[in-house]
Amino acid sequence: MSGSRPDTPVRLEIAPLRAPAGLRAQACDAIRAAITRMDIYGQAEEIRLDERQLCEDLGVSRTPIREALSVLEQEGFVRSIPRRGIQVVRKTKREIVEMITVWAAIESMAARLAATSATEADIAALRGVLAAFDDDPSGQLGEYSDANMAFHKAIIRLGGVGLMTSMTDTLFIHMRAVRAVTMTQDNRARRSIADHRAIIDALASHDADLAERLVREHTMGLAAHVELHGDFLDGPKVPRESVRRYA
Repeated sequence: MSGSRPDTPVRLEIAPLRAPAGLRAQACDAIRAAITRMDIYGQAEEIRLDERQLCEDLGVSRTPIREALSVLEQEGFVRSIPRRGIQVVRKTKREIVEMITVWAAIESMAARLAATSATEADIAALRGVLAAFDDDPSGQLGEYSDANMAFHKAIIRLGGVGLMTSMTDTLFIHMRAVRAVTMTQDNRARRSIADHRAIIDALASHDADLAERLVREHTMGLAAHVELHGDFLDGPKVPRESVRRYA
């Protein structure tokens, strides 16, 4: 993606839809999943999508695509800009720091709850997420980045509060993308896996205070890192007043 021009739409990695029923919902799911897999902060230029290309790739008419994009705009994944088309939403540095802070609050409380209820099987599953990596996973950053997010989502899920999971799902695309970028900086991968193992140990010992504190400090460490090194997030932005909604 680094070689694309600002006015060149991005082609999503996406497969044709198979069933005629519920095309809008299927298109929503397919486009949302494809955007989630993207490295949306890996370039400074805006990321544009093309309706016609989406129609061709998904094998459907423009109507369900437009309906799907309208839903995704309401969910905050894309926005429609007059004379500039459809763009994938990216957050500013300040917005990302705020999102990380919210994530830290939710995940640390989930860790406190999980520490009182996590089973041996739960702890084994968490250890399994990290089992493929040694103390320095910097040589496996792609795989570790995916495992990293799986770990954090698992902590929230173990908290046992469904609303925590649904709230963080809306933050996931940005958290995943920012963590993937920052994992290459300042030896964060090595420190990340050490932190994760300490968190697992706290959960295994059912130490709710320690588990909550370690998760909060770990995630707020990312916020501090973005404050220092996150200027790349403030690329070209579209003024809020120029954004229009789909009819």
